Amino acid sequence: METVPEPVAGEGDILLKVRMVGFCGSDLNSFRGLNPLVSFPRIPGHEVSATVVQGDGSLPIGTDVALSPYTSCGRCASCRRGRPNACQFNQTLGVQRDGALTESIAMPREKLYPAKLTLKELCLVEPLTVGFHAASRGRISAEDTVAVMGCGGVGLGAIAAANARGARTICIDVDDEKLALARSAGGASTINTAREEMHARLLELTEGRGPDVVIEAIGLPATFRAAVEEVAFTGRVVYIGYAKEPVSYETRLFVQKELDILGSRNALPEDFRAVITLLEAGKFPVDQAVSLVVPLEESANALRSWSENPSRFKKIMVSLD
Repeated sequence: METVPEPVAGEGDILLKVRMVGFCGSDLNSFRGLNPLVSFPRIPGHEVSATVVQGDGSLPIGTDVALSPYTSCGRCASCRRGRPNACQFNQTLGVQRDGALTESIAMPREKLYPAKLTLKELCLVEPLTVGFHAASRGRISAEDTVAVMGCGGVGLGAIAAANARGARTICIDVDDEKLALARSAGGASTINTAREEMHARLLELTEGRGPDVVIEAIGLPATFRAAVEEVAFTGRVVYIGYAKEPVSYETRLFVQKELDILGSRNALPEDFRAVITLLEAGKFPVDQAVSLVVPLEESANALRSWSENPSRFKKIMVSLD
């Protein structure tokens, strides 16, 4: 814990009081020194609920907001194609630049999303958008059967998004509690790979074809390969996470199955709006998804406990009130 200078709101910025910050897997990897994108020292915090303390005509003082933690340059190939979520020079709060685990922060107006939600719900908006963007990348429709590998925070977003699009979703994990939460988020079927053979169960659940879309939200070489092996012919594979080591593939499957293999990074404004609509309708198990809320003074200990026992926690939030 230390004191840093008060933020100064520049032109077009809104000054915010930070109310709550969520920790995700990337924060845990940063804590462990395993996040290749982060530099140290770094203030974490990119899943944020905040309240306007110095606003403008469109965002009066007292408005509660979620925020988008990404930047975009407007000039790179991604930005010029209208996909600023994948900006070549993106700087995410808490990763390439200091984040929001502070008492106050200044943010550009266009990065803020007001909503009639609780602080917990606002804090869940950003992590859920990542899964929503993956569903969009996978062009998921009501005709699809979707397998989501990994039922952490990002995977839950993908499950909720697939369900919102009318798809049938198969949730895959090794943890029964996470799988139960995945059902609450809209999953139709579950596979616990600690005691079930994934390949046989997927064939059983898809009449021998395999899933139309596989979303990989774990980031292990084995699951990267399994996504390509298990997806149906002419299916789509969407990678959200990335493996921390090189992955060897049987590339024959790419061609033989004529697959669409897609990366998914961050989220777009329409993903934020879709998640807010979902949460405002009460269609996500918010309280079940959050396993611990701690004050700022206990945030370091919470991260340490999570690192020592990863399966014990689902989502940790830090309250700054």
